[in-house]
Amino acid sequence: MADNHGRFAWHELMTTDVTSAKAFYAEIVGWDARDASTSGLAYTLFISGTTEIGGLMDLPPEATKKGATPRWMGYVGVDDVAAVTGRLKRLGGTVYVPPTDTNIGRISVVADPQGATLALVDGLKLGRHDAAAVDQPGRVGWHELLAADPDKAVAFYGELLGWQKAAPETGAMDSYQLFAVGGQTIGGMFAKREREPFSFWLYYFNVDDIDVATRRVKAAGGRIFEGPIEVPGGAWVARCIDPQGAMFALQGKRSGQRSGLIPGSEVRWSTSWGEVSSKGKLLATPGRERSSK
Repeated sequence: MADNHGRFAWHELMTTDVTSAKAFYAEIVGWDARDASTSGLAYTLFISGTTEIGGLMDLPPEATKKGATPRWMGYVGVDDVAAVTGRLKRLGGTVYVPPTDTNIGRISVVADPQGATLALVDGLKLGRHDAAAVDQPGRVGWHELLAADPDKAVAFYGELLGWQKAAPETGAMDSYQLFAVGGQTIGGMFAKREREPFSFWLYYFNVDDIDVATRRVKAAGGRIFEGPIEVPGGAWVARCIDPQGAMFALQGKRSGQRSGLIPGSEVRWSTSWGEVSSKGKLLATPGRERSSK
């Protein structure tokens, strides 16, 4: 697991309609699906080519009764989940699910001091890490934190996971802080807008053509609430919501007609499961750009 330490190693969608979600992401990102259920848990794998990308499962009924909505969760690989979870608590983070053995590996579900939720995992049983393949279509190519205080977030994750600041490329906003692990830039952090009352993580899926992918999102019942937006390096990104309500993002090259932002487009979300709570509103504003690789 040492090669995975500090890297996002798994991504999981909890949703209210597994069958529809499988069809949606197959159409948008090109993922195949394979059943990996156990006697105690119905579980589906998302697969890109021959590589396991992430998991898919039902949002538990008890969570739905408490107002939870579908969401993506990122899992960061660590060498010792108990030790890192303890360090997180000492640094001011919150532990929602203590170290627990699961079908994925030994995990804990946590939040940073600003409330952004993610998971930690060691002994990952599914998927495999390939740093060289991170830019390929179908992979999760970018991880973005919208934080109340990006500087504090950078310091927190640096101490918790060993993430390092990465220098921005020409054209990147000064306020967009890239971060790296093992010399590879894997994501960015920037200040959330006032309309976003809680910090949260957003995951970007690679596609061949951003225009084709965004048209498919809308045709398949999803929504584009921001983008496509051009970012340094020639890529374009779009922030989306799937038909069940889970937020995600896409990134890829552009070959079609420019579609631009959707002025005034708005998405609201609210999630609460036990002590895990997230809610807010995203408003597409012309000129707002995310800088990345």
